[in-house]
Amino acid sequence: MKKRNKIVIAIVLVLAVSAFFVVRHGARKSTSDVVYHIEDINSVTKIFMADKLDNKVLLERTSDSTWVVDGKYPASEGMMDMLLETLNQMRIRQRVNKAAKKNIVDNISVSHTKVEVYQIVPFINWFGGRLQLFKSEKLVATYYIGHETQDNMGSYVFREGDDEPYIVHIPGFRGYLGPRFEPVPELWRSHRIVDLPVTEIQSVKVEIPNQPQESFEVLRNGEAFDFYCQGQKMPVFDTMRVGQLLSSFVNLNFDQFAGVVPKVELDTTFSRQPGFILTVTDTAGNARSLSTYIKFTDPDAIATMQGNQTMADFFDLNRLYAILDTKDTVLIQYFVFDNILQPASFFLGKDE
Repeated sequence: MKKRNKIVIAIVLVLAVSAFFVVRHGARKSTSDVVYHIEDINSVTKIFMADKLDNKVLLERTSDSTWVVDGKYPASEGMMDMLLETLNQMRIRQRVNKAAKKNIVDNISVSHTKVEVYQIVPFINWFGGRLQLFKSEKLVATYYIGHETQDNMGSYVFREGDDEPYIVHIPGFRGYLGPRFEPVPELWRSHRIVDLPVTEIQSVKVEIPNQPQESFEVLRNGEAFDFYCQGQKMPVFDTMRVGQLLSSFVNLNFDQFAGVVPKVELDTTFSRQPGFILTVTDTAGNARSLSTYIKFTDPDAIATMQGNQTMADFFDLNRLYAILDTKDTVLIQYFVFDNILQPASFFLGKDE
């Protein structure tokens, strides 16, 4: 009798253990139970992205709302907000079809963007997060973002530690994830030139190399500003126009990075003196400079220029090149800089 009871107990234990693993296995495979996103984006400290074409970028948090690109460039606030929101909002849409699984895995291994996410996490996390001790930075997730689905409403993604890839999307968003994880540093850098209220401006200097008599400088004098032209303080100037000039440096941005400049423009506009040289200095002594150059709408068309045409006929009337701090070549809009890139006569009221 005792032997029979032992056999029954053993069978019950085996069945219980088997049921446990079956339930556990089923729960793991249920896509609705898989936490695929980053819940606490405020604790994310670093994001590294790289693709198979040797493009890579490192994004690091320096404060609650400030990020840097590759350890030296300010990051775009809008781009970082979008990236963090994507990590927080992305969800598994469905499991990859078994018949297509091998092809999807092969495709991801050949072409993907690797995304590493780091967070500050506690070594001890008790009582529902009420007691957290020994916090440190840790790699919490590594995603391999593959190509988009056929309906362009999701992406194939494999996460390290998972048994299989999934189709991942952002609920309510019409599109796929790939463009949000581009590992190109210029895409993540801030386009801001300066963000200075008038109270923080020490001086504004505008040089016009081809018309030195039209160069000028606006210098702080206590709570007011003086206007200098050719080294001489002007007793009278248009205070409204100078005020508009000074107020133009709040959230002043360039349009985009220029990328590769066509050779014809290197040989023409960039071989000459800049049109304007702008230098803005704040009250702490920090200065930023911008040198502008003409941009052509279609540089290749210059080679077929007709006899009655001049190079001016090919000037871009909306944008021009600028070199920022003698380092980055960018594009700026005439409309944005309309109150800034003006000669001294404009501010002295002699342009009428």
